[in-house]
Amino acid sequence: MFDRYDPRGWQLTPRDAVEAAIGLAIPALIALALHWLAFALLHRVARASATQIDNAILEAVRGPARWAMVAIAVAIAAQVDPLLGAGWKVTAAYLVPALLGWVAYAVVDGFGTGLELEAVAHEDPSAMRARRTRVAILGRTAKVAILIISVSLILFNIPGVRQVGVTLMASAGLAALAVGAAAQPALKSLIAGLQVALTQPLRLGDMVKIDGQAGRVEEIRWSFVTVRTWDERLLVVPTARFLDGSFENWSRVSERLTGPVFLHLDPATDIAPVRAEFERFVAAQTEWDRRTASLLMTEARPESVELRLSVSAATIGDLWLLRCKLREHMIDWLRRELPDALIRHRLVVGDETQAAAEESP
Repeated sequence: MFDRYDPRGWQLTPRDAVEAAIGLAIPALIALALHWLAFALLHRVARASATQIDNAILEAVRGPARWAMVAIAVAIAAQVDPLLGAGWKVTAAYLVPALLGWVAYAVVDGFGTGLELEAVAHEDPSAMRARRTRVAILGRTAKVAILIISVSLILFNIPGVRQVGVTLMASAGLAALAVGAAAQPALKSLIAGLQVALTQPLRLGDMVKIDGQAGRVEEIRWSFVTVRTWDERLLVVPTARFLDGSFENWSRVSERLTGPVFLHLDPATDIAPVRAEFERFVAAQTEWDRRTASLLMTEARPESVELRLSVSAATIGDLWLLRCKLREHMIDWLRRELPDALIRHRLVVGDETQAAAEESP
């Protein structure tokens, strides 16, 4: 192929181009056929397994693997075709790291998707949230590491970038100090995100309360956590805040909670009828999980007594609804059945103002 020379070197003839195209097309077609056959067999094996992780990995890797097999076929053909070999030698340094990084990224993405599917089918909501949190943070960390390594390998094949890298390695001590000082906030956020993934003080879907605001954890990133409140506001809280300070996690182990409803009544109120009506009403509510239903007098002052009505529910939403219904029903029942139990403090502003005006000189 290279036996046709001119004074400046060899020239590419149409025949050479056709031979190179054929030498490139045939291995690529063979690689595509092998890819189709291999994945057809692998999908059949994956469908027979009980887990969904292998199916998710195969779906994610299917595209990158196709191009990786084509690249392998071209590399083999380049060993026997000098023209393909010359072109492959130039592009392989950039193409191979990109394809390897793509395949590794797809494997991590598919593995995370499979674990998410397994978590959805899990019976325990607490274990499901724990798995989703761990998969989200660790998977994101692995993806970023793969991207950094792949881009670094590609850039180091550029002579100018390689020279910069050698210079930085020669002054590694000073560079490390400069980079460390500049990247301190980023490193702190990265460590905080990994610590949240491993220790899991909060997880995706947990109901938390921080700075007086309560809501569901929607997303956990390295640098921040998003919390959706009941009125659909989105709180963005630095991840380090959950590790450096205290917060409430209402669903860390389970959403089964007990909540109070407080009533402030006149000290002369007969408590027995109030307790009987409370127990009757709670027993008829579908939100009550039959664990806790108690009425206790927690305070006794000369002007009022405080009754704490404690109820429990299987979920936080049911508990909130049950407490609202209980509060409304008890106030309405007291107004109808025991009106003297309700404390009244009224001030007629108009009469007081008129009396003060009459007394003034």
